[in-house]
Amino acid sequence: MPFQKIEAEKLSQAIVQQIELLVLRGILQPGERLPSERELSEKLGVSRPSLREAVAELHQRGLLISRPNAGIFVAEVLGSAFSPALIGLFSSHEEAVTDYVSFRRDMEGLAAERAARLGSATDLEVIATIFAKMELAHQKRDPSDEAELDASFHMAIIEASHNVVMLHMMRSMYELLRKGVFYNRQMMFKNRMTRDNLLDQHRAINLAIQARDTVAARAAVEAHMDFVQLSMADQIKANRNEAIAKLRLEHEQNK
Repeated sequence: MPFQKIEAEKLSQAIVQQIELLVLRGILQPGERLPSERELSEKLGVSRPSLREAVAELHQRGLLISRPNAGIFVAEVLGSAFSPALIGLFSSHEEAVTDYVSFRRDMEGLAAERAARLGSATDLEVIATIFAKMELAHQKRDPSDEAELDASFHMAIIEASHNVVMLHMMRSMYELLRKGVFYNRQMMFKNRMTRDNLLDQHRAINLAIQARDTVAARAAVEAHMDFVQLSMADQIKANRNEAIAKLRLEHEQNK
């Protein structure tokens, strides 16, 4: 776990600040379990009373929660980004899909540009590692792993942009995507030709970021999101056509 020895006069406040920063920077993620009190106090180099005082304050602030017989967890703070009513609107109106992809195009284009310019060598290694996993998953018939790595790849780029506001905003957007609010991400990977195109696009993004080419990185993301938007529009049209065809078949069979 990414904890460091505490050296401060007010130990509990130093603990609070360190955990807050780990959450803010996206290192500790919503739902993640913290180490046991004994282990965490050892990692931080503080007494258990100081740790308990800090944890109590973080509980009060809503950043940590306790689960009976399970431990202490980072609170699911992402859920507050969108109200249930708004999520319902997103899922029931097609224009939300177009706006979502367009929003991602703008934000992730900027994130890729920033990652190419500001990302550390380790940031870029994380992105490259995830892409390598995508290449391996691409060889499988089942697209599930590749579809999940797709989200991880894009989030790694956003993390490498080192903008905490963008990080948490986009994590919240991706959480809705994972829940299928906007569209079924795995559907895009079922067509072999589409999967090949998507892998090539992710390769172009990775290569541009690794080369620290800010212009190419942004252009590669924008080209990728344009492809996603076109693919989603085609899928929506295909679904409508299929619904109409079924009505025609039913009508013909009942003549």
